Amino acid sequence: MKPFQNLSKSIKAKNPISIFTKNLSNFPLDSRNITNDLISIFTKQPFSSNNPELESLAPLLNTKVVETVLNGLKNWKIALHFFTWASNQGPYKHNVYAYNAMASILSHARQKAPLRALSMDVVNSRCLMSPGALGFLIRCLGNAGLVVEANLLFDQVQKMGLCVPNSYSYTCLLEVLSKSSCIDLIEMRLKEMNDHGWGFDKYTLTPVLQVYCNTAEFDKALDVFNEIHNRGWVDEYVFSILVLAFSKWGKVDKACELIETMQEKNVRLNKKTFCSLIYGFVKESRVDKALHLFDKMKKSGFAPDISLYDVIIGGLCVDKDVKKALCLYSEMKEFKIQPDAKIVTKLISSFSKEEELTCFFEEMHEDIDPKASTSLYNSVLTSLVDNGSAHKAYHLLQAIMTGNCIGDGEIGRLFRGKAMVPPNTTTFSIVINGLIKTGNLDLAVGLFRDMARIGCKPGLLLYNNLIDALCTSDRLQESCGLLQEMEDSGVEPTSFTNNCIFGCLCRRHDISGALHLLKKMRIHGHVPWIKHSTSLVKELCKHRKEVEACKFLADMAEEGFQPDIVAYSACLDGLIKIQEVDQALKLFQDMCAQGYRPDVIAYNILIKGLCKTQRIAEAQNLLHEMEEKGLVPSAVTYNTLIDGLCKTDHLEEAMLFLSMMIEKEREPNAITYSTLINGLCNAGRPDDALVLWNEMGRKGCTPSSIAYMAFIHGLSNCGRPNEALVYLREMEEREMKPDTYVYVALLSAFLVDSNPPLAFEILQEMVDKGKFPDLHDKNHISVRNAILKLSEDARTCSSIKNLLAKGSIPSASLSVTGIKDGDGAAI
Repeated sequence: MKPFQNLSKSIKAKNPISIFTKNLSNFPLDSRNITNDLISIFTKQPFSSNNPELESLAPLLNTKVVETVLNGLKNWKIALHFFTWASNQGPYKHNVYAYNAMASILSHARQKAPLRALSMDVVNSRCLMSPGALGFLIRCLGNAGLVVEANLLFDQVQKMGLCVPNSYSYTCLLEVLSKSSCIDLIEMRLKEMNDHGWGFDKYTLTPVLQVYCNTAEFDKALDVFNEIHNRGWVDEYVFSILVLAFSKWGKVDKACELIETMQEKNVRLNKKTFCSLIYGFVKESRVDKALHLFDKMKKSGFAPDISLYDVIIGGLCVDKDVKKALCLYSEMKEFKIQPDAKIVTKLISSFSKEEELTCFFEEMHEDIDPKASTSLYNSVLTSLVDNGSAHKAYHLLQAIMTGNCIGDGEIGRLFRGKAMVPPNTTTFSIVINGLIKTGNLDLAVGLFRDMARIGCKPGLLLYNNLIDALCTSDRLQESCGLLQEMEDSGVEPTSFTNNCIFGCLCRRHDISGALHLLKKMRIHGHVPWIKHSTSLVKELCKHRKEVEACKFLADMAEEGFQPDIVAYSACLDGLIKIQEVDQALKLFQDMCAQGYRPDVIAYNILIKGLCKTQRIAEAQNLLHEMEEKGLVPSAVTYNTLIDGLCKTDHLEEAMLFLSMMIEKEREPNAITYSTLINGLCNAGRPDDALVLWNEMGRKGCTPSSIAYMAFIHGLSNCGRPNEALVYLREMEEREMKPDTYVYVALLSAFLVDSNPPLAFEILQEMVDKGKFPDLHDKNHISVRNAILKLSEDARTCSSIKNLLAKGSIPSASLSVTGIKDGDGAAI
């Protein structure tokens, strides 16, 4: 910060070597000898603290010697070692200048921990200091990012009477605080400074302006700036702070106004500010302002660098202003700045016409060193691919190749007859991989063939990527052909290569092909990926080919590849779904005999199958077997058994499993409670079901729509329609939509309970919500019978006729009921 340079000249640490040399020249000869001896001892390796010379030098220590030695040591660790040693040599005691010398070394080395300890030691040693020395120490802490420590030190030395801070001390503190954006703290220190009678100057207010700008406190920043301006203190640095802040806030026009004001006052921007503003304008999509400032920067005598050209050309390319971008590209050559791959890539990406690309290449060919051309083009191709322009990369590569590979386009005519850039394997790999990623597989394959024709040999990675893409696209024949080419060319296929083809065979359900490849893989020591074999087994089971799935697993084992437990579990699940429970049990036993340790999922599949076939005792035996093997049953395990017990009228045992879950810290969930509640309702025990429902709420289990519907249906079947209706309304309040069968159960229950009005209310709700069952719905007959009963009751007969007259109820389906209108005609 330029305004502070003059302010701090007297206290900022200069080059330690020059200070050391100057100090030595002012030293008496004896002091010089002591200093030289100490530096020699502490820099000599290995260092020994028992060196007898140290014992003789210790009594000769004074603060001037210590300060000079510290400035002569280049390594912060050695300096700290010496500083610590000196502090232990009584009666010597460090003064503030020795502390500041050490603080400066640690600050420059960014060593926060020892610097923090040093600041505490200054206070604990009750070292007296001048306001200038305090300011220097505060700055050392701030430069290392120790803002909190700097603020604390300032308070402590003041409170203990070690220093009486002055305007300069406060200014140093404000400068440090501005780095952390501590607005409240800065404002407090300003008030405190004012209360002590210290006046403000430019150096006091500049960090305040900085912190307001950093925190986007727009109004406060302007107030401080106006204060500085009114006192005539505005300089280049103050202007720059506000201009950069306007740019960062997106107030580009305001920033430009300030720049104009600066020029009127003959205040010049420095190069750093110019660059920051140009970056900011481009970021805010104001490339016009960036260009205007760029011209001013050049007129001010500042030479732009490649990063600045990169930013502006990038902004122009985004705006599709290719003409100006190319002008800047040409201008770079005037400044002897060689464009890099990033700039070239941005330009190429912005061209929408082949003619533009042609013009650019004509100029680019003259600029690029032929030796570096391939490397540069590869960088450009990489950037194009990374930016999603794989097609442009493809066309550029076509242009790079020899004339007969280019075609008759503009680019072809441009390159024909000129010295060509020799593409290499990397060149082709970049573009082919880019085309693969963007789904242009045919172009990638064609380029792969072109590559072979011009004598570039593909490597393993390129072969693998292309085979993988072909297999993913189910182009198995081409993949196998490429694999054969790979082997013929002497490139050894890897496990990845074979697994790509193995996966394709598995997705095709080509069992014989997969097993044939497995034999080949075994010879090469390649292990098939579990996901492919598991996927094949799942697909076979999905298409009711469980027997083939089991045989495939057995054949895999014969080839020496033991299938994963996941594949076996998929096979077990498939057998269970077709109710081949005994075959699933046999497969499970065979797995165990082969040394597999089935997991909880495999056990859950079998338990579910046994429960579905009401073989509850066998399912419970599997549960005990799980526990004996050290497996912890999951909530799914218990829920499956509870469901099986409820469906076989073993409610008491089911309730015991609920207790067991709680005891074993397997928290019951909504499914557990819903299953038991449904079982209790089906057994005619609605009161017990209500108790369990309330317990579910207390446990924090939120009932699902399925749980609500099962409970409402159960209460209705138990002759408790009024209570069921309460839960229906609660369900609707939670924005859950009941299915038709819930309304039908309530409708029938209210009729059984001799409450036709409420039954009609439910019927009306069914009609309004579109839940009336159609002719093919099994609930249709129940609803038709209910309507007949309602039509026979004097309280609801007319309402039923109204529904029929409006067409809300399909009359065709009710003609057999003989409902008549007021004139006695059948409806």
